[in-house]
Amino acid sequence: MSTAALAAGGVGARVRDYIALTKPNVMSLLLFTTLMAMLIAAGGLPPLLLVLWTMIGGALAAGASGAMNMYFDRDIDAAMTRTRTRPVPAGRIAPMHALAFGVVLAIASFVVLAAEVNLLAALLALTGILIYVGVYTLWLKRTSVQNIVIGGAAGAIPPLVGWAAVTGRLDVTALLLFLIIFVWTPPHFWALALIAKNEYAKVGVPMMPVIRGDQTTKRHILAYSIALVALTLALTPLHVMGTFYLACALLLGVLFIVLAVRVAREGSIAAERAMYKFSMLYLALLFGAMVIDRFGHGPAA
Repeated sequence: MSTAALAAGGVGARVRDYIALTKPNVMSLLLFTTLMAMLIAAGGLPPLLLVLWTMIGGALAAGASGAMNMYFDRDIDAAMTRTRTRPVPAGRIAPMHALAFGVVLAIASFVVLAAEVNLLAALLALTGILIYVGVYTLWLKRTSVQNIVIGGAAGAIPPLVGWAAVTGRLDVTALLLFLIIFVWTPPHFWALALIAKNEYAKVGVPMMPVIRGDQTTKRHILAYSIALVALTLALTPLHVMGTFYLACALLLGVLFIVLAVRVAREGSIAAERAMYKFSMLYLALLFGAMVIDRFGHGPAA
């Protein structure tokens, strides 16, 4: 192989490592909820240029959060099987380089959103970064069993960014979208925490299954699942969504609770993994139903 080919391979690997710092899988979900909120707020298709700049700003914000999280969590990532191959603990990217990369992405996100979208969207995205890095990563993750409950607010902010991008403000509907993701996050993440509880225990992260045990965690999953479904169904009597959405939310909600009950009763890894995977599909389909329900209604009043 030529020197040029080797150099190209090295550059490609380095680029892939920096992309990995941004946690692309997490980013895709955050960008999806941002876009769905934009479509709901617009009651149709927002201006494509607005969508483009909002997606770029949102991607930069999500990437900043991921990169800074990997910097601060490099010690526990190195000790956990599922994270030890990440670029920082594996030694492929220097810790300070990861931190600098995250800071640059955060600044770029604010500049892009403030200049091309609006200041409210920029401030909301910055708030999401601060919650994820400051509140969740640096404070709650290693100190509180409620870490994912409170810290999960960061993942609920992207719909607010999308809503603000279209309307320039926040209202009740935007806050309901925030609350849906906020309540959805604990049962989604605790299903994974049940599977990875031994890993979390090994590094001293006080996730619910580690501190309170499996049974308490399963009861919390079921309780949050019921609260989530009740919240999603309330959007129709609150005149936020119509009957099509209600039918979809009811069907999806029943499936979500059935899986939560299965986790509570069986306690098998298969049940927990099914709950974790379906919870992501659930959120996508729920927001998709909202978009279809609102399509053609025009911008939010």
